[in-house]
This record gives sequence, structure tokens and C-alpha cells, in this order.
Amino acid sequence: MSVSELSPSTQNYLKAVWGLTEWSSWPVTPTLIAERTGLKLSSVSDAVRKMSSQGLVDHAPYGTVELTATGRAFALAMVRRHRLIESFLVHVLGYSWDQVHDEAENLEHAVSDFMIDRIDRFLEFPTRDPHGDPIPSSDGTVNIPDAKQLTDVGADATVVVERISDSDSALLQFFEGHGIVIGATLTTSESSPYSDALDVRVEGTEDSLPLGRSATDALYVSASAGRAVEIA
Repeated sequence: MSVSELSPSTQNYLKAVWGLTEWSSWPVTPTLIAERTGLKLSSVSDAVRKMSSQGLVDHAPYGTVELTATGRAFALAMVRRHRLIESFLVHVLGYSWDQVHDEAENLEHAVSDFMIDRIDRFLEFPTRDPHGDPIPSSDGTVNIPDAKQLTDVGADATVVVERISDSDSALLQFFEGHGIVIGATLTTSESSPYSDALDVRVEGTEDSLPLGRSATDALYVSASAGRAVEIA
């Protein structure tokens, strides 16, 4: 059975459940799914019950929601579609990285598995999308970078940007305008007292940029090869 045989809403739910676990160890609940999808809790609860009856998720009343092996395979197929489409839009059609998320959300339900495999081959099997998110392979293998939010790293560190959340297009534009892109090396330092900000300097520049919590939460970084930093 192909993921194309599922309804678009079920495809979205499965992708949302997996997305909630990709960069977090928090248990997935219907409430969290509702927050991520912007749907009513009652609608999400109904959908979870339906997916449970289909063998796509395990869910006890008032408990957590977990993907079954089948559900995980379908979820990764949708993630693969989304991220390969984003990569194609950026590298072939010239979209900017802040434009592709919504476009991919629409296209991922319409394309065939055959087309996705052709896109994958055309792009020479990329492993990361334009925002640094890992692209699952055709067999469902996904290698998540060893990275954490810049918020949790704090000051006096030198790190490399591995992934940038694509949930806010304006923030992506801001980052790009200041050279904060995938692969950039950042040095962090304390900002002004009581500012609730972290000063960040991009390698090759002289000035530091104060970043608030919404910005540092969106940046996932790893230790720089030039300096040992505790990331785990």
C-alpha cells in the first residue's frame, strides 16, 4: 500500500505526529497535535481514534499517541515527499528557502511515489533539505543530526548551524539577511543584562547580533570542529 492511498488529512496527521518526535523527547498527545496542526482538539481526537482503528497509531484513552511500524513508514514517506519537494523548488526552480514550505504542503499530496523517486535521483539523493532537516531515504532510513537548540547551548560557545526551523518565513529572511544559514559557524556571548538575548557573531564578520528566545529556539547547532563544546 502506498501512502498515496491515505486521505490528505491522514497524511498530515501522521507527518505531524512524527514531526513532534523528530527534535523532541516529549510524549505526543492529541493536545500537542492540535497545537501543531491548528485544528480543534475534538477533530484531532476523532482522527486519532480513526488512525488507531487503521493500525497507524497506538493510543490509549487520555494517553500518548505513538506511531505503529506501518504509521511510521507512511509518516516518513510524507516527510520525504515534503523535503524533496522543498529541495527541488530551491535548487531547480529558484525559490528562496522562506517560500517553499507552504508550496510543498500543497504539492506533497498530489505527487506520486514515482515522481518523488525521480526528483530524488535528479537531485543526486540529497540527505538534507534547504533548512537542514534530514530527508528520509526511499527505505525509510533517516539520519537526524546530533544537534540541539542554540537556546540550550548559551554563551561562550562556537557552534555550526545544522538546522533552522521553517515555521516562520519572516525569521528565515532575517537569518539569511545576517548570514545565519546552514553550515555557518557562530560564536556566542552574553548580551546586555536583563535583555533576555544571546549575542551571536557569524564567522567572518565583526559585529555581534542579539537574538531573542524565538530566534535561538529556531536554530539547531552542533559543536564546531575548531572548539569542543558540550552539545549532548
